[in-house]
Amino acid sequence: MDKTKSLVSIFKQYFNLDAEKVAALPRSGSYREYYRLRGKGKTAVGVYNYDRKENEAFLGFTRHFLSKGLLVPEIYLENLDENVYLLQDLGDTSLFSFLNDNRENDDFPPSAVDLYKNVLEQLPAFQIKGNEGLDYSKCYPRGSFDKQSMMWDLNYFKYYFLKLAKVSFDEQELENDFETFSDWLLKEDNDYFLYRDFQSRNIMIHNGEPYFIDYQGGRKGALQYDVASLLFDAKADIPAGIRDELLEHYLSHLGNYVQVDDRKFRDYYAGFAVIRLMQAMGAFGFRGFYEKKPHFLASIPYAVNNLTYILENHSFLIRIPHLLKVLSSLADSPELKQFGDTRKHNGKLVIEINSFSYRRGIPIDQSENGGGFVFDCRAIHNPGRYNEFKNMTGTHRDVISFLQKNSDADQFIRDTFILVKRSIHAYLKKNYTNLMVNFGCTGGQHRSVYCAEQMQLMLHEEFGDSIEIYVHHREQELKELGI
Repeated sequence: MDKTKSLVSIFKQYFNLDAEKVAALPRSGSYREYYRLRGKGKTAVGVYNYDRKENEAFLGFTRHFLSKGLLVPEIYLENLDENVYLLQDLGDTSLFSFLNDNRENDDFPPSAVDLYKNVLEQLPAFQIKGNEGLDYSKCYPRGSFDKQSMMWDLNYFKYYFLKLAKVSFDEQELENDFETFSDWLLKEDNDYFLYRDFQSRNIMIHNGEPYFIDYQGGRKGALQYDVASLLFDAKADIPAGIRDELLEHYLSHLGNYVQVDDRKFRDYYAGFAVIRLMQAMGAFGFRGFYEKKPHFLASIPYAVNNLTYILENHSFLIRIPHLLKVLSSLADSPELKQFGDTRKHNGKLVIEINSFSYRRGIPIDQSENGGGFVFDCRAIHNPGRYNEFKNMTGTHRDVISFLQKNSDADQFIRDTFILVKRSIHAYLKKNYTNLMVNFGCTGGQHRSVYCAEQMQLMLHEEFGDSIEIYVHHREQELKELGI
């Protein structure tokens, strides 16, 4: 099945217009694929997701929230037999990107504080108004943030973060504390809608208002989880004083819907912040250590700092000594320190260099910044035309020798290096965190690979340890996986 063909079909069916442009949008941490479709002044976001149950959860929740007057995207059309649906286009500005675009150095801009307050005014409406009459049978994969859900998250943290980050722990003692910790969390009232992934990347700013997306993992749960998820969102890096101000703002608006015991709420708020951070770090480990996507590893120092802040400023009412010991040890872990500290501690600019084949399309910027360079190497004389190089890549000595002697590849690299170097100097001054540089050719095997490798060497020589470089040869990596 051609997913873009299916999306173009439902675009035409809804708007009675041909989609003149179809552009892939950056992926998040999920396997869903997003596309922007345009045609004669009309635009929509098309979604492809092979998981039908997840699609049904999102669409069912969306219809319910729309009926309650909540700010979520309109559903235009769906074809679940082909795993696609069409949504209102909310633009490209998320709360996270707004924050990054308006942040200077370590300052948290007043405009962002105002937006966060607006978001936190809307959150109780989702949790309580959105909870009324919601069909929880549509939830996927669980109908509530229950014992099993919590243990999944805790073990996700254990196996994909602690083990892969080589953090030592006693498995039995940790399991004992997981049981105690989850049992305590489940004592809090959990009869509200829990958004589950309530973070700055899942809030779009459209016509000056926050709109909410990616709640397909929603279920019943406690009030504290979502507000903790937003305020301890790792790379948003909200200063502690502003985080406290925002929590107070949320509580003042929550009081318009339901009365809560303030002291009890704050005790559980810290607990849910910890389990949320553990879940997020499990995701960072899975995407970063296991799937080798470096920008997820860049989030680790922020999450560790948030955990450390909670542990230093809150005393838990239950005995979970080994869990607290393990969490406290993360700040001093040599394995984790290699990923740098937060922006406040001279974090490095991450440069991701990719080689690719135009047949598979241009790599998507996983850092969500949406920028970077794409250089077309197809004008360079192609070693792939010669039988002796067919089974080699641009890292092979014979291919390197051919390109250096029989092409203008090195002049091409020098020209591109001037452009990339200029941007890196500017990014370092502005405290930007990511830059992507792509080299494409016909097969992604010879010319683009050679150029990516040479760019890495030149950048190391120019910038040394002030930047961190990751090189991916996409087609070669896919070939190794048999794809």
